[in-house]
Amino acid sequence: MAIIPTVRCRNLKASLDFYTRVLDFRRTDGAEPVGESGFAILSRAGDLLFLSTGAGDGEFGQAIVVMTEDVDSLFTKFVARGLVLTGGEGPVHNRPTDQTWGTREFYVDDPDGNTLRFTQVRT
Repeated sequence: MAIIPTVRCRNLKASLDFYTRVLDFRRTDGAEPVGESGFAILSRAGDLLFLSTGAGDGEFGQAIVVMTEDVDSLFTKFVARGLVLTGGEGPVHNRPTDQTWGTREFYVDDPDGNTLRFTQVRT
């Protein structure tokens, strides 16, 4: 069984650009051009994520955890690709931080205010 989150977006083309260019997701449902509305299937490290502009598909402002092995190198890569660091006002909630519950994390907001929480379990 697979559980696949559907992330709601206002502009599919802008969201696809952000997820694929900055955050290492890959579009897997074809290379057809997209406009502002529609649906796309993305993949990252073998896991799927759906992007949709459909009114019934998800809610703006949701949070999704993305598990990773090395949040620090990922964060550095994303910043080099143009992820904006502006304190509390930009898409990065905070830099990689050790959490008291045993993870190291950083948070990124997509163009529609959905949060991706990149998480590494500390050993």
